[in-house]
Amino acid sequence: MTDPLPPLRDVIARHDLAAKKSFGQHFLLDLNLTAKIASFAGDMSDSHAIEIGPGPGGLTRAILGAGARHLTLVEKDARFLPALEEISAAYPGRLTVLEADGLTIDETAVMSGEDRVILSNLPYNVGTILLIKWLQAQPIWWRRAVLMFQREVADRIVAPVGDKAYGRLAILTQSVCSAQIVMKIPAQAFTPPPKVESAVVMLDPLPDGQRFTDLQALGTVTASAFGQRRKTLRRSLAQAASQTTASTEDLIMAAGLEPGARAETIDIAGFQALATAWRSARPTRT
Repeated sequence: MTDPLPPLRDVIARHDLAAKKSFGQHFLLDLNLTAKIASFAGDMSDSHAIEIGPGPGGLTRAILGAGARHLTLVEKDARFLPALEEISAAYPGRLTVLEADGLTIDETAVMSGEDRVILSNLPYNVGTILLIKWLQAQPIWWRRAVLMFQREVADRIVAPVGDKAYGRLAILTQSVCSAQIVMKIPAQAFTPPPKVESAVVMLDPLPDGQRFTDLQALGTVTASAFGQRRKTLRRSLAQAASQTTASTEDLIMAAGLEPGARAETIDIAGFQALATAWRSARPTRT
């Protein structure tokens, strides 16, 4: 589909839309790259998509061009609203622009239909926070998420056990969905160029019954275990155990793990068992 709008650089110049470092903004202006990113969402002819932090609308155009039934934009920087409204006028009835904070918005309240997808070039300073928010959703309301992160963060999301990037983010993410890096993007593709590479991660929720739902417990035990990465579980889990009626040894034994093991050697199933043991040992509220 031909883009009916003027070049993004012209839009940015006309509206004086300099990227704000405080918002973690880096604009991706190459419409060929944004079109490829949008394609990873698959068939969107019946999809309601949501994009957080669209900026001047490079990815926005690609999502609409890829045929999304409807797209909701969530942008907290009011400077971009006039440029985004111009896109809305070019795609009548298909785009909703909200001046809001992606960290606090209730996505299910502003989206319709059963096929809902997330596509975003996430602001660097809130990317992982938004990811955790979407992972914690009960029930999972999205079919697929196609998200751009700093390359280092993307590596942490998809890392397998034993990898140097393996840690809390990999365990939380992969307990809820499959995750793969589908595209790497050099810093020079952005305006202004960040100091690091970026990567696009595609996330698909695991089937019902395979997703681990107690992410609060999982987050607690992984934060404790990886907070002292070089120590054995016997020592690193002391903080998590202090919130229960069990000893560190009791929690480790209940999970079927070795007290002398280190966090980076424990697979996702092992941490899920540890989270279950932690939850079972929590004091009962009266």
